[in-house]
Amino acid sequence: MNDLEHVKPAAAPKKPARRRFLLSGAGLAGALLVGWGVTPPRQRLMAQAPLPVQDGAVALNGWVAIAPDNTVSVVVPRAEMGQGVSTALPMLVAEELDVPLASVRILQAPIDKIYANVAVMRENLPFHPDDTGNTRAVTQWALAKVARELGINLTGGSSSVKDLWLPMREAGATARGLLIAAASSTWQVPPGQVRTQDGHLFHDASGRKASYGSFAAAAAQATPVEVPLKAPHAFRLIGHAAPRRDSRIKVDGSARFGIDARPEGMVYAALRMSPTIGGTIAGVSPVPVLAMPGVLSVIDFSGALEGQTGAQAGVAVVAHTFWQARQAAAALSIRWDEGPHAALSTATLFEQMAAALDGDDEHVYHSRGDIAAAHEGAKVIRAEYRAPLLAHAAMEPVNCTAQVSGGKVRLWLSTQVPTIAVDIAAKVAGVAVADVELHEHLIGGGFGRRLEVDMVAQAVAIALQCQGRPVQVIWSREDDIMHDVYRPAALARLEGTLDGTGTIRSWSSRGASGALGHQFVRRNLGLPAAGPDKTTVEGGYDMQYAIAHQRIAHSAIDSAVPLGNWRSVGHSQNAFFKESFVDELAHAAGKDPVALRRDMLAGHPRQLAVLDAAVRRAGSAPPGRAHGVALHQSYGSIVAQVAEVSVEGGEIRVHRVVCAIDCGIAVNPNLVAQQMESSVIFGLSAALAGEITVTGGKIDQGNFGDYPVLRMPQAPRVETVISLSSEPPEGVGEPGVPPVAPAVANAVFKLTGQRLRSLPLRLS
Repeated sequence: MNDLEHVKPAAAPKKPARRRFLLSGAGLAGALLVGWGVTPPRQRLMAQAPLPVQDGAVALNGWVAIAPDNTVSVVVPRAEMGQGVSTALPMLVAEELDVPLASVRILQAPIDKIYANVAVMRENLPFHPDDTGNTRAVTQWALAKVARELGINLTGGSSSVKDLWLPMREAGATARGLLIAAASSTWQVPPGQVRTQDGHLFHDASGRKASYGSFAAAAAQATPVEVPLKAPHAFRLIGHAAPRRDSRIKVDGSARFGIDARPEGMVYAALRMSPTIGGTIAGVSPVPVLAMPGVLSVIDFSGALEGQTGAQAGVAVVAHTFWQARQAAAALSIRWDEGPHAALSTATLFEQMAAALDGDDEHVYHSRGDIAAAHEGAKVIRAEYRAPLLAHAAMEPVNCTAQVSGGKVRLWLSTQVPTIAVDIAAKVAGVAVADVELHEHLIGGGFGRRLEVDMVAQAVAIALQCQGRPVQVIWSREDDIMHDVYRPAALARLEGTLDGTGTIRSWSSRGASGALGHQFVRRNLGLPAAGPDKTTVEGGYDMQYAIAHQRIAHSAIDSAVPLGNWRSVGHSQNAFFKESFVDELAHAAGKDPVALRRDMLAGHPRQLAVLDAAVRRAGSAPPGRAHGVALHQSYGSIVAQVAEVSVEGGEIRVHRVVCAIDCGIAVNPNLVAQQMESSVIFGLSAALAGEITVTGGKIDQGNFGDYPVLRMPQAPRVETVISLSSEPPEGVGEPGVPPVAPAVANAVFKLTGQRLRSLPLRLS
């Protein structure tokens, strides 16, 4: 008898019509540009369907609704995962609408293309930041149109405020124009005599005053008065500190995360997934487990996920409580086929990368001058750097709750990609996208892990066999770390030459790693990906130091390890390589590392100002400590950090980090400071201890005991300096991560003379 006879197989997915996404390399825009490439980008103000409003509220566009009691509802289409979008994004509408932030409620965004993340795709190709030519402008314009057509709602790439800076302000201004038009018509006065303030309309000459709520219905039928967007000097909310709107509920415990979903009749599922990468199930003996208390069923979900996102062979045990499901899953007898990667190890991964660097298969991302000529007769300084695989290890483990009943799917989920989550749920269940209902929850730490939808596919496949009951799939911490999509391991070889004055004459860098962008497209969108992958070299090819001769290249390897977006993505390792090697060259030149950087930034005043701000705030290092410096630009923001470090008993201790940032207009300075603090702690965890290793095709780490994060006594004091700017906002959630590791490594060199070229940082 087949071992699997008593295991309920998940149904094979049907293939309904579904939206198709297109994301690849340099040819991204091609097909979609035909026929509409010369037309303007589509509007982002009005949704296809009216907003789902309640209590007599009236929608004035796809973003704003106003109730009779003067409550303003604002759509926030980005996931709140601690970065503060539930505060920052309503501020954009409230500023232009002239309403107090306290009167604003948040609406979940429907599935509609106006909420697509345009900015994250617009900057998807590897243009150098100094390239201001027509090619870049036209390509980014085309990519913005593609993003609007695809309609992918995505929270990532530190793009939420950057992307919605204009659409949400325009939504607020347009709604205010409608209200002014309605009051002007009713009061029979020129629109220019109607002013707005704090959610009310005024006609000063006659003394009339009315709330927005009293005019909302009339405004919905009015022709709007054109209301220009405010200039920065007129902002009353933007640029000013405001308390987080989600703080109270997170403190008092009333906040609801994905794992807190409790639909009526819910049961729980615990998983057993292949311990080896790419392994499959050879046999299962479910009978003893089915007799355990509370156990309802044992489901092999492997077949239903074949070819789907994050397809990992596995079995689920469904029970009345999660503890019952977890205990039964641990007791389940499974025979595994280890698959094709049973010999994979960390050593073989780095051997594969070294072989790629020894070969000639590479893509040159940036070239300037003549490297060969610069090397003639010059002393060449060479170094090899490496970075390990890293897991996300968010506090809220992976989970998803799903119900399949009556030809419809309901999801309760924390996700960074609601449109992709709905799409994959529809495909696995064999229903139309319109038949999937999504309830979004707060995310207890995303860091890029919730850009994946493997948990959705699993939950829906299991729910198909649960007779219409909702089922909550929860991964254990071990599941989470051992079946992650990891930050790629990377190897880089750098070469530099100096002229007689100690100026860096040439810079050559070649790296090797897996291409996570290609994996993401195949895994989550079911499409082939080709061409250069920006994520592999971002932070390396786009540095803005004035070096006459440059060549930055990369060799992509076919990684068997599943790779994914990790907070700051390629910048996280490439900043370490770049900023550490700048210090190496400074030492070889006999120059102060800060002075050398200043010399190379003479043509970039914003970068120079940020560097100077950090160094000035840091002051001098106390006795027994040293300051290490790093400067890096990512997601449009410039960050300089000074790490104050000591070495005690062979251990590296970081006491203080000064972090200066130019992120354009700081919509809410409090949030910027919080994100810098968060970034430093996150980056330090990786710099000092983060490492995922592979042995025999299996991930070695499984919990915080062997994959530690920074504890409170280890956390340094973080001081943030925010540059005043009138430029549009840039990214904030990730740019504070990349400079941490090199700043610490450079301080360690000052203290010990040891140049640490591998992460995590360990003294010999």
